[in-house]
Amino acid sequence: MSASPLSRLSHTWLDDGHALLAGSLFVALGMTMFAHAGLLTGGVAGMAFLVSYATDWSLALCFFVFSLPFFALSWRRLGAEFTVKSLCAVALVSMFTAWAPRVVRFELLNPWVASVLGGFLIGFGLLALLRHQASVGGVNIVAQWLQQSRGIRAGHVQMGVDVLVVLAALVVVPPQRVLQSVVGAVAIGAILTLNHRPGRYLGV
Repeated sequence: MSASPLSRLSHTWLDDGHALLAGSLFVALGMTMFAHAGLLTGGVAGMAFLVSYATDWSLALCFFVFSLPFFALSWRRLGAEFTVKSLCAVALVSMFTAWAPRVVRFELLNPWVASVLGGFLIGFGLLALLRHQASVGGVNIVAQWLQQSRGIRAGHVQMGVDVLVVLAALVVVPPQRVLQSVVGAVAIGAILTLNHRPGRYLGV
């Protein structure tokens, strides 16, 4: 039986470029909402939030630097194309996150709303990147590798690690903010779990 025509569709460089730009903007906006509300997420971004809150270092710089070591695994296990796209995505997210406070202001942003809406934004941004063979580094790289090599859903890996990192934040941020951050981590993981799984998406 011949393959479905949809299964033979592939992304063009324009498709990939649009996804990298849009996905990175979504992630950066979600991170900006989290930062404004005093929340954090999991994975490498969560570590960047923790260090930024504890030291007043730049969130964007911490995120970029902490993401770099994971690209060695990406290059060996996921290939040059995925690694280059992911490095571009990390650079874009870092750049947009650094610029965001200059162009976006939240006069009123309830932390509970920020946790859900920001989580959905980050989740959809990650989904756009993953579907175009890219990520924002760190746990996303490990999650994508495990899904491709072991069949473990990327969303499950992302959600599990995110919740653990957020719980570790109890030593830095107030318990209520940690609870709100857990809600955000679940929102991110839910988007990936429901929408990013083997066989769900036919584009390559």
